[in-house]
Amino acid sequence: MLDILRVRIHQGKQFIPNVKKAVVSEKFRGIPIINDKECSNCLQCLQVCPAKAIAEKPLSIDLGKCVLCGDCERECPKGAIHFTNEHKMASTSRKFLVVDKDKTPKDYVAQAIKARKEIKNLFGKSLKLRQVSAGGCNGCEMELNACSNVNFDMGRFGIDFVASPRHADGVVITGPITENMASALEDAYRSTPEPEIIIAVGSCAISGGIFESSQALNRQFIDQHPIDLYVPGCPIHPLTFINGVLSFLER
Repeated sequence: MLDILRVRIHQGKQFIPNVKKAVVSEKFRGIPIINDKECSNCLQCLQVCPAKAIAEKPLSIDLGKCVLCGDCERECPKGAIHFTNEHKMASTSRKFLVVDKDKTPKDYVAQAIKARKEIKNLFGKSLKLRQVSAGGCNGCEMELNACSNVNFDMGRFGIDFVASPRHADGVVITGPITENMASALEDAYRSTPEPEIIIAVGSCAISGGIFESSQALNRQFIDQHPIDLYVPGCPIHPLTFINGVLSFLER
């Protein structure tokens, strides 16, 4: 018993006390800062981007496509692109995921999520989610699993993943949605009791990511059903997902 107490005292708190104020590693790539005044229109960033997430005139980065590889920042000779470690990247608007010179990380965090009153009323105290891996690489899936571990402990906020869509309030999609998973995803959504929500997690789920042009995909689900919350990343960070959902619920 004394040994257990010594270990407990030595380790301290295993969970993050305040996920809203938590700071991730400086090496983490989050919301970028765009300085188009420094851009020389050399187009090197467009050429190296594997996900075609960068647009010119004006210079912008689509976080819904970006895989956060950092090649654009490394290749830019003028330093027009700089990734910060701001991890709160979730948004209720697909268009808002496009970051340009007018969006600072602070402004992005403040404006990205527009919570709806009915969502808070229905799911503010408890939210059960069914996660569907629609052809993912297991990167985002592993990070979602980490949301429930002792460090992040998403369950303390009443947010949990469940084994069946019939027990869920919404569906969490990861992966680019392959042809083989399209019908299974639709079945999971239809099996979720109304009113259900849809959360797209990771660049693959949001836009198809680096597989966007693949003939093996079937993304009709995204075209037919409105997405309530987008969580960018490749893979996503657990704190990005947790903070995104909490803001979505006005928690």
